[in-house]
Amino acid sequence: MRRDLFTEDHEAFRQLVRGFIEKQIAPNYAQWEKDGQMPREIFREMGGLGILGFALPEEYGGGGSRDYRYNVILQEEAARALVTLGTVRTQLDVILPYFLEYADAAQRERWFPGMAAGELLTAVAMTEPGTGSDLAGMRSTAVRDGDHYILNGAKTFITGGLLADLVIVVARTSTDPDNRRAGLTLLVVEGGMPGFTRGRMLEKMGCKVQDTMELSFEDVRVPVENRLGEEGAAFGYLGHNLPQERMTVAVGSVAQARAAINATIEYTRERKAFGTPVSSFQNTKFELAAMSAEVEAAQTMIDRAVADLVDGELSGADAARTKLFCTEVQARVVDRCLQLFGGYGYMMEYPIARLYTDARVARIYAGTSEVMKMIIARDLGVS
Repeated sequence: MRRDLFTEDHEAFRQLVRGFIEKQIAPNYAQWEKDGQMPREIFREMGGLGILGFALPEEYGGGGSRDYRYNVILQEEAARALVTLGTVRTQLDVILPYFLEYADAAQRERWFPGMAAGELLTAVAMTEPGTGSDLAGMRSTAVRDGDHYILNGAKTFITGGLLADLVIVVARTSTDPDNRRAGLTLLVVEGGMPGFTRGRMLEKMGCKVQDTMELSFEDVRVPVENRLGEEGAAFGYLGHNLPQERMTVAVGSVAQARAAINATIEYTRERKAFGTPVSSFQNTKFELAAMSAEVEAAQTMIDRAVADLVDGELSGADAARTKLFCTEVQARVVDRCLQLFGGYGYMMEYPIARLYTDARVARIYAGTSEVMKMIIARDLGVS
């Protein structure tokens, strides 16, 4: 179906990204899956091409364009090549907005050039063991001591934590019995700070290239100059970026669902059963047709939501609707596609198996489907 979302500049960026992924990422992806991470050098190469810095101001080596459509293109082209760039996506779509919104002039001078060049990698540490989506219930603490904070706590499920040079840590700097959301602060912990420890790398069922870590902080002295924004204001900051974070998951879900359909069409044309291509069976045709209709509907929803996000008009409820619908479509599509592969779909050498295992987390992170339903219900006035 026709899409009116992108301009010529966007399409030029798409060709740049497509060429880089085809030459530098796709041929090495299987090895990176075994390694459980992307090598640091690939980030430097992406930085050199301007892929990591397009949203950063030009004076720091960036492109000066905070246009989310470039983020969309990066995900679509990764999915087209049957790879995912989870760590890159998290850095650009989830973490960078905090730096752009809340970093002061001195912090921008210190960090932005390295981020644009792919020399400084980032992570954000919110989730704690036992808290999940309940950010207001976090137990990590940061106590002011002169011009430092003394940080203590543990974080889990941290994407990109292995290589991160800068980790935005959410910690409690004060307690208000009447308001659990008050008193949270963003602190940037730098690699090498005494007391900052990277724990075990968690083994996941999918998203193997995207390293996911446990991090711990024991009496880490974080300079006050490493605080992002105002003390105690972090809960509002976290909510500010949630619509984009949820859109990021939805965009990836639709792109990967489309990739699953394309891979299935190619496979069923080549695979024969009872002497005839599987694609010629009525069931195959009907399944592919139905899935295509669902993905096109989801794509239309995505494109409208992206346009609203670019215009600054995407509401939290509409972001929740988009994430809920698109991730559920992805789940149905990859499951039905795997069925059309038959027994081979269960083998990891076929891309549909990876698309299937990668898809499952989309209904969990950035807010579970159940949380999305709660947000939508409140918007309907039925909470």
